[in-house]
Amino acid sequence: MNKEKLVNSLKKLQNYIEENDYKGYDPYDALKSPLFNLPFFKSNKLVRFSTQQLVKRSPFNLRKLLAVPKGKNPVTLGLCIQAYSYLSEVYVEEKKNYLKKIDDLIEELIELIPEGYSGSCWGYDFDWEARYASIPAYQPTIVATGFIVNSLFECYRLTGNEKAKELIIGTKDFILKDINRTYEDDGSFVFSYSPFDQQKVFNASMKGVRILSFIYHFTKDEELKSTTLKAVDYVIDSQNENGSWFYSKRSTGEWVDNYHTGYILDCLDDFINYCNPTDKKYEVALKKGIDYYKMNFFEKNKIPKFYDNSIYPIDCTSTGQSILTLTRFGEYETANNVASYIIDTMQDEKGYFYFRIFKNYQIKTSFMRWSNAWMFVAFSKLLTE
Repeated sequence: MNKEKLVNSLKKLQNYIEENDYKGYDPYDALKSPLFNLPFFKSNKLVRFSTQQLVKRSPFNLRKLLAVPKGKNPVTLGLCIQAYSYLSEVYVEEKKNYLKKIDDLIEELIELIPEGYSGSCWGYDFDWEARYASIPAYQPTIVATGFIVNSLFECYRLTGNEKAKELIIGTKDFILKDINRTYEDDGSFVFSYSPFDQQKVFNASMKGVRILSFIYHFTKDEELKSTTLKAVDYVIDSQNENGSWFYSKRSTGEWVDNYHTGYILDCLDDFINYCNPTDKKYEVALKKGIDYYKMNFFEKNKIPKFYDNSIYPIDCTSTGQSILTLTRFGEYETANNVASYIIDTMQDEKGYFYFRIFKNYQIKTSFMRWSNAWMFVAFSKLLTE
């Protein structure tokens, strides 16, 4: 892939995102339908979860039929801040314009911080029925907050935006006071997915680790570092012998997929870089994880597999995270090949990206967070390389 192909794709995508004012559908937004304001549908978890999954998996976009409105997801805003930060380094003559866009989106993020929590935090713009939790719209998760904090950190690192730094530091008490923990006998622990559950999801806990690592980088609070080490140890001790990680500690979470693995690797790398642990076991675990990732998730050195044992579905969040993780660890050729492949197979002429390709069909719905924002930040990062 030449640079022109990447630039043209990125420009079409950026135009689409901005023309839609960062608003769009989401794979999990079915419960925004007015139907779910009715008493029976509002309280029946099985119906809510089943409908959410049906709408997500349907090859036809059922959202208009259900009167689901397009929304502005805080994670979309965060990812776009990150993308604009990268582009401000590439197109220096347009830096002032990108910085203005960043400032505007940060102000929107501030407005979207929910009340009732100990620090800055964010959730999604829709009610969400997870298997083990029910999370109302805009109520925070460690995952949504983790994505946004990472974007703000990249923004501060590249642009020096002080509001971004303040928001990052402001998340400390949310992680330390509002997120639940499950401890092992040795004192290590795993952060929960949200204040509403006790899940043991490895990539989610590592997002909490990365947030605290960034804050330690700013504050040099040794107690914070000590806490972070205990959370990392839980995930390191849970690494499989081959270098992979399951999705979660539950027996129902024993699968290995592309983008959750990428999240863990990125977070572990940032922990090492910003907390500077003396024990080399973290670097050993990271290398094992990277080796497994490179060897098991890229078919023909260009197709991003969803699972370590299956190509399908080819997915845009998985693709975007693949590009980010590959570039982070110097695998530029594969990252470039993945980008070229996905432009050819999943970008619509209008600029947006399709949701997923399955073996026998595609879901061509445009999802602003899941597909477009992730591809926007991935391509912007790739362009800096």
